[in-house]
Amino acid sequence: MSQVAEGAPFLPVNIAVLTVSDTRTLETDTSGQALVDRLTAAGHRLADRAIIRDDADLIAAQFRRWIEDPAVDVVISTGGTGLTGRDVTPEALNRVIEKEIPGFGELFRWISFQKIGTSTIQSRAMAGLANGTYLFALPGSTGACRDGWDGILSSQLDSRFRPCNFVELMPRLKEHLR
Repeated sequence: MSQVAEGAPFLPVNIAVLTVSDTRTLETDTSGQALVDRLTAAGHRLADRAIIRDDADLIAAQFRRWIEDPAVDVVISTGGTGLTGRDVTPEALNRVIEKEIPGFGELFRWISFQKIGTSTIQSRAMAGLANGTYLFALPGSTGACRDGWDGILSSQLDSRFRPCNFVELMPRLKEHLR
């Protein structure tokens, strides 16, 4: 079974949080705030935070800004992963990713199924890599953000987690560019 390795050092990562919404503000963004609270409580650094309306061009542009920023290791977005006409986060993310991480969405939906049953089929949560930056797209509900962080990201972004984690791969994510 996976666990945290005794004596291994914790390496904080720089995480940007993007909320995709036409209606939320910093004061009403409970999902983005849940992510900020969890990542900082875990010892990571909040690199930046933004709220962007449901527009694929604007979302992709924000992803690109953070992908190009060497001070951002990880981007976690919340919102826009459903099925309605305004839900375009996966489409925006597909414009910028170099490699998909299909297991993230699969595992997220499995975790979500334990809580909301077959309604999880409506989620298009996904993840990928671009320019050595991890990109994760979670649904907009606060519960989904808690599930994504608590069930996946908290351990995969912890350098002490074994048998493996995303952090230990970071030095090698750009080796194809050398």
